[in-house]
Amino acid sequence: MKGFKPHNMYKTEKANTYKEHLALEKKDYDHNPYKKLSPLTKDNEPRKTTKGKGRNFRTVEEGAGMTKKGVETYKRKNPGSKLKTAVTGDVKPGSKAAKRRKSFCARSKGWTGERGKAARRRWKC
Repeated sequence: MKGFKPHNMYKTEKANTYKEHLALEKKDYDHNPYKKLSPLTKDNEPRKTTKGKGRNFRTVEEGAGMTKKGVETYKRKNPGSKLKTAVTGDVKPGSKAAKRRKSFCARSKGWTGERGKAARRRWKC
């Protein structure tokens, strides 16, 4: 058919040709055309935006790392994820937050890039 554009049929199947489209329609598949660019990339990672309304990461000046909204977006796309935001406040020695901070600081010791250094400052390493 002239002017046919490939599109999704109910999220799981893709109709590349008009013939495939008709076959999927016979199987009671609904139309679900591609949506505009989502805030997540193909790897279920949040888009690396540091500017604008839908940003998921902080700028280097703000201490790099993910925003609360960015973490929520990631967790929504990856159910069961235990990703959390940075431990930035004062914590009791020996608390869970203090242990998370200590672990992050040890793990990120070798980070020499601009964003890595900013993240370490934010975590108070």
